[in-house]
Amino acid sequence: MVTRVEAASPSQTRVVVVEDEPSLRVDLVDFLLAHGYQVTGIGDATGFRNHIAWHGVPDLVLLDVNLPDGNGFDLARELRQDSDCGIVMLTMRSSADDRVEGLESGADAYLVKHASLREIEATIRSVLRRLEQTRATAEAGTSDTGEIPASDAPGWQFQPMQWQLTAPNAASVRLTGSEVAFLSALIERAGKPCPRDEIARVLSRPSLRAEDRSIDALVRRLRRKIEEASGGEAPIKMVYGIGYSFSAPVAVKEG
Repeated sequence: MVTRVEAASPSQTRVVVVEDEPSLRVDLVDFLLAHGYQVTGIGDATGFRNHIAWHGVPDLVLLDVNLPDGNGFDLARELRQDSDCGIVMLTMRSSADDRVEGLESGADAYLVKHASLREIEATIRSVLRRLEQTRATAEAGTSDTGEIPASDAPGWQFQPMQWQLTAPNAASVRLTGSEVAFLSALIERAGKPCPRDEIARVLSRPSLRAEDRSIDALVRRLRRKIEEASGGEAPIKMVYGIGYSFSAPVAVKEG
């Protein structure tokens, strides 16, 4: 069931709210409309898939987990197969295991439903800003990350402007904005470990606590994507007590 589709200029951000509880869906749609977003409210997984088929992928999806005909984790995984849109999960499921599953399924942020409307909108802005910053950094060029001439390129190739990592077997891995930012931080270190606090900074998550496993969930998801595509081990290594490193030679390409 579609609550509302608001006509908008091309400059407006498209947000889809997938929430089965009607009053909360209406509140979210109205609040985001008041803040200048182009918003569609949808009450089930089938309606969301139909909307994507007809209108394409939006800039961001605010996604409930428990839907009458589906699971928000599965919808997030479907989106991540061929889309880099922002995904914010909003759900009653607040356990650490649910949060990790949400992040591993591809969510950029995970909120529980006692969050205020202002906090939800601020999280949406943060995710969109992080995606924009990732794209802007990529478009500014990659000379600062140690670009290697194509003629001397090793097996791994990183194309931040294309949001893509290519394995030595030529298999390509489509990346999310958070994954591009994470890999850029590691590759800039040229094999040396990148500290967790630096990773949190480039992901625009400076408030992460030591026990927060959001970075680890992102790494697990990214490793799995790389290994499924390449058929080999992902060259992302944990350096105990410090952070992570990209352990293989890699060429950074602008195009």
